[in-house]
Amino acid sequence: MVVEDHVDAVENEQQEQVQVQQEQVPEQEEQGLALPERIGYIIWVNDVKAARNLEKYGCVHYISRRMHYVVMYLYTEKAEETLKNIRRLSYVRKVERSYRNEIKTEYTKAVPDQTQFYGI
Repeated sequence: MVVEDHVDAVENEQQEQVQVQQEQVPEQEEQGLALPERIGYIIWVNDVKAARNLEKYGCVHYISRRMHYVVMYLYTEKAEETLKNIRRLSYVRKVERSYRNEIKTEYTKAVPDQTQFYGI
């Protein structure tokens, strides 16, 4: 009896937590609390071990040990001032902006299917 009551109480608490979380998500969307915009940058470095320190400036997505570059994302509001600080670092050779989010990823079929013409 006591164990069953305890299990029921735990299940009720879990259900209440899930309901509260589900209620919070629409409220955040209504208030406009979407994810902030980020910009990707490719940072060419001389020292890969020192490049790990870039994590304090933004979100490091990938570090290439062979090609000596770092792919990281910065928030758009703070990007300019953060880039000034990153360029000052002794192990940074070059900073390039990533245009990945501007590349068209939805394709249309502009060329007609030639297999129908040849009877395949």
